[in-house]
Amino acid sequence: MTSRSRASALRPSPLTLMVLVLLAEAPMHPYEMQRVMQARGKDTVVRVQRGSLYPAVERLAAAGLIEPMETERAGRRPERTVYRLTDEGRDTAELWLTGMLREVRNEFPEFAAALSFLPLLSAAEARSELMARLVQLGKSIAAVRSVTDGLTAQYQFPRLFLIETEYQLAMLEAEHAWVSGVVEDIASGRLTWDAEQIRAWADGVARGGALVPGIPRPMSENGPPR
Repeated sequence: MTSRSRASALRPSPLTLMVLVLLAEAPMHPYEMQRVMQARGKDTVVRVQRGSLYPAVERLAAAGLIEPMETERAGRRPERTVYRLTDEGRDTAELWLTGMLREVRNEFPEFAAALSFLPLLSAAEARSELMARLVQLGKSIAAVRSVTDGLTAQYQFPRLFLIETEYQLAMLEAEHAWVSGVVEDIASGRLTWDAEQIRAWADGVARGGALVPGIPRPMSENGPPR
């Protein structure tokens, strides 16, 4: 298999793209990559862990997108391999970046999955948990604002270099507004449910000939769903 075919078979991810982008700046060893990511706050948008970074680097090297340049040792520390970007790696980084910007992909967020199972809880229980989420969202919004305001005030960061944080803040604020609306609808009775309502709805749809997925009964009223 050629390096080009190996590269095309490699699935892009935020972490592998981040590695390519960093090596486009300068050759680095993985420890330095991790340090730079964290220093720049990229660990808020890319999951940066030693256990995932090193395998990602190895996959990129095997695909011919990066290559070892030298091995260095500092004091008694273990040897570290310094990597550099290949020409194919540079082209691939641009291809991955434009694809991630252009294409809308289902990232299967945990919260959306939890919402799909809302009938497992009573309306009151769901409202309580969503109110707790609102508290956490409020804290996250305040934290992001604090960071961006601090960086802007202290270093006069241009908007371009905080654009991902701006996006994060917009998503958090949008979710906070949406969850607040759901909580209000449950409190007012505009959105409500119980075991009988769920069963009656499912039976009615089934009688109409539609395929209905298994609807769990609220756990609080009938115990674990069967």
